[in-house]
Amino acid sequence: MKAHRKQPLYLAFLLHRISGLGLALFLPFHFYVLGLSLQGEAALDRFLHWSEIPLVKFAEFGLVFLLAVHFFGGLRLLALENMPWSNRHKNYAALAVAAAFFVACGFGLRAF
Repeated sequence: MKAHRKQPLYLAFLLHRISGLGLALFLPFHFYVLGLSLQGEAALDRFLHWSEIPLVKFAEFGLVFLLAVHFFGGLRLLALENMPWSNRHKNYAALAVAAAFFVACGFGLRAF
């Protein structure tokens, strides 16, 4: 394994990329659901009934986690690019993941 891949900030980079990919894969599904709302109230109601399944609720938790990880990881990158370098950037990456986890947990508590 290459030396740079053992660094904690590489894991932050990887998590940011994977969360972005996950969100990009979700986007067509999101557009499909928006299209259901244009087809009429009955089609959207059928989907909303399906979305009450606990597995779907858990997937929503995962989606919110991906969104929060990507958001806070992007904030970390903005700080990295616009602030002087320090050894605390590893802490910023850990803080970004922790903040994303708490946002997703807050959503999960509301969803369940």
